[in-house]
Amino acid sequence: MADAPPLTALALRFFISGVLGVVLARALGQSWHLTSIQWRATIIFGLCQNALYLGLNFVAMQTIEASLAAIVASSMPLLVGLAGAVFLGERIGAFGFAGLLSGVAGVALIMGTRLEGGADMFGLILCVLGVLALTVATLTVRGATSGGNLLMIVGLQMLIGSAALAVVGLATEPLVINWSWKLGAAFAYTTLIPGLAATLVWFALVNRIGATRAATFHFLNPFLGVVIAALILGERLGLRDIVGVLIATAGIFAVQISRQRDQKGPKPRRT
Repeated sequence: MADAPPLTALALRFFISGVLGVVLARALGQSWHLTSIQWRATIIFGLCQNALYLGLNFVAMQTIEASLAAIVASSMPLLVGLAGAVFLGERIGAFGFAGLLSGVAGVALIMGTRLEGGADMFGLILCVLGVLALTVATLTVRGATSGGNLLMIVGLQMLIGSAALAVVGLATEPLVINWSWKLGAAFAYTTLIPGLAATLVWFALVNRIGATRAATFHFLNPFLGVVIAALILGERLGLRDIVGVLIATAGIFAVQISRQRDQKGPKPRRT
């Protein structure tokens, strides 16, 4: 973000990741002839996850700390849980809902430290809008992967996000790039690991255990975001950060246990 226009760089990253995904999928015999339901879900996911969520976050990180962006993103599990209960009829249960609230409390504790330090409100608002888009994207994953062709869908949704970001980026950003080995290394890593590999894992995880259970792992973002930012970017790490992470982790555990109970169902009564 310090050396390249964010939206244009993100569009190029998704283009490369998308092409790699489609080529690998074709080599594995997967088809790009998707059902209408798959195409609709793939387009929604590509726009919400890649263009809106990551696009807004990349712009926001020009004015706010990377760790704060990760903290805001970790509020997504509560939004997914609530939206799943309201719109999809998914059961959370009292214990699971308490876990979601615990996760949010931990996130809020960490975020409070950042806000007291004078975080940029405009950047923070962009992150909030981004996490709302991420919530919509998460709820559409199962529709996209319902007919198979997982790797192909991952590649196609990246190309959709790339096209949307390229239009906005080229129209609004000056193409000024400060070339360096750090820029090259960061671009290569984000293209291959969080860009292609992590998205494939995320699709598989949501398809396997459901959106709500998978989303709870985003409560780990505060810990991972704060610690990695402290180690790599020199951002601060305080006691409240650590306490908040412990509370959020307890929330993850509670939601996982709750969902496992729901899947097992009530114990049969003895006669």
